[in-house]
Amino acid sequence: MKKLSMITAAIALSACASAPMMMKVDNAALPEPVRVPAGQKVMMSTTGVGEITYECREKKDMAGAHEWAFVGPVATLYSGDKKAVGKYYAGPTWEANDGSKVTGKQLAVSPATPGNIPLQLVKTEPAMGAGAMTGVSYIQRLNTKGGVAPAMACDAMSKGKRQQVAYEADYVFYGM
Repeated sequence: MKKLSMITAAIALSACASAPMMMKVDNAALPEPVRVPAGQKVMMSTTGVGEITYECREKKDMAGAHEWAFVGPVATLYSGDKKAVGKYYAGPTWEANDGSKVTGKQLAVSPATPGNIPLQLVKTEPAMGAGAMTGVSYIQRLNTKGGVAPAMACDAMSKGKRQQVAYEADYVFYGM
């Protein structure tokens, strides 16, 4: 009997390990601009690990001056048990491994700690394809690490040069 309960416990433990992890988010503790509207519930949470590409460009409002301009992200989305469950790329687009995807429009950002890209709130369009992204209406980017524009010089000599910067962030997907 003891052997059977140990096997049952092991099966239960492995089932929990493969289940999607839901991040608990205290929206009231977040900066107001990136809080989701009342009534939204966490549907899924992932950690994105990847790179953000920047390009050295001439500033639009200041002739002769240059800056690192955001080009786009590429990241793999991981579940709480470190399994790849999708990808994130320019659009912005979040695509699950089941083929469902959402695009969205940034509603707000809020500063993160120095050296990290800002927190973000995105309102999504209806999902394309049926699957994990079906019903997602908002996405928060939280717990950001890295991803800010390069510290290296951006001037006329480096105009057009691209630089990838590593970053990591939690993406929390909400729906009704």
